[in-house]
Amino acid sequence: MTAGDRFPADRTHVARSTFRALRNRNYRLFYFGQIVSLSGTWMQTIAQAWLVLELTDSKVALGTVTMLQFLPITLFVLFAGVIADRMPKRNLIVATRCLAMAQAFALWALVASGRVELWHVYALATVLGLSNAFEQPARQAFVIEMVGRDDLLNAVALNSGVFNGARLVGPAIGGVVIQLFGVEFAFLINALSFLPVIAALLLMDLSALYRTSAGAATAGAAGALAELREGLTYVFRTPAALLIAIVVAIIGTFGYNFTVMLPLVARYVLERGSVGLGFMTAAVGLGALISALALATQQAASKRTLFVGAAAFAALLAAVAVSQSFYVTLGVLFLLGLANSAFSATANTSMQLAAPDRLRGRMMSLYMLLFAGSTPIGGYLTGQMAEHWGVSTALGIEAAFCAAGAAIGLAYYLSHRTLIDQHDERFALASTS
Repeated sequence: MTAGDRFPADRTHVARSTFRALRNRNYRLFYFGQIVSLSGTWMQTIAQAWLVLELTDSKVALGTVTMLQFLPITLFVLFAGVIADRMPKRNLIVATRCLAMAQAFALWALVASGRVELWHVYALATVLGLSNAFEQPARQAFVIEMVGRDDLLNAVALNSGVFNGARLVGPAIGGVVIQLFGVEFAFLINALSFLPVIAALLLMDLSALYRTSAGAATAGAAGALAELREGLTYVFRTPAALLIAIVVAIIGTFGYNFTVMLPLVARYVLERGSVGLGFMTAAVGLGALISALALATQQAASKRTLFVGAAAFAALLAAVAVSQSFYVTLGVLFLLGLANSAFSATANTSMQLAAPDRLRGRMMSLYMLLFAGSTPIGGYLTGQMAEHWGVSTALGIEAAFCAAGAAIGLAYYLSHRTLIDQHDERFALASTS
């Protein structure tokens, strides 16, 4: 066999391995619907940030909007996990996406009519947060029902690829749209972008879902608080799950504030407009997309990827803090996206694989609480630190906290390595039996 004969077959094998979760029709529908919807979501993300800065020119106001958008996740996501374990996840996702679409239409109408005020943005950011609080744990836990355990890491990585591919396309287009037509058109496009994903969910074949032993049979036996306590107790008594909770809690609080961080860097450090902000967000997305596609070829979530990704994320966040060059910052943000995707996809998969089927919604709600629900704290602190000490200093402090989170997580893993590895081995045996 010649090299020319071998390489096409190798490329075909890699492509099939990278996209193997797409062999499931339900997941294909979900995947392609998300491509459109998430591009609109990222377009709205930078439009909302730019609108707040145009209305107020206030770092604190931008941090407050972020706090309000994520506060409902903080308050309600754990109970949303209980609901996700009780009812069909597809139906819950459809309902929440309809609410998010209505929120985007409302923003468009207010801005287009010239009546928008800061309190409108605050209120509608809260509505979007409420929608996301109930959608996110259901969507995370729904993945395994679409693809099964064998393709879970692949599907999570592909989801990360879609999310970050949208981060690449949406902000870049959104920056141009805002520049040429105004922020209202970005909100309108986002509202319309929800239609494909809602249609995809409604077209799914529910009989083809991978059924799990999740809680329908036991949901009525205990109240919501008892069910919530059961999920939290499992996490705190299971080192494999608690490890992920520790690292995600710290890095989620202090590192994942892109909706506050990038607009501040663009406007106050690099002195760029909405187009510059779009390309900065897109640089993160490009790096994360490449990382996600590489991770999709892997068969298992490794602790090495988790810790290397977390440490690299902290170091690169510090590099963004000290950079004064737009083009250097773009390069660093690209690398930050690589580290971000490697860490977050591995953490997500590890938490799902540590979960019994009946507790998956509740465990993923805790994951989302730590990953996104901690953002009100981090977003508010980012705005306050940037207002009083400067944007670069604020980012440097957050980078230091992220580095501490990676170190604490590594120390916990080394001290509980036997129990964690035994848990992973038991899962591997169970999934192949």
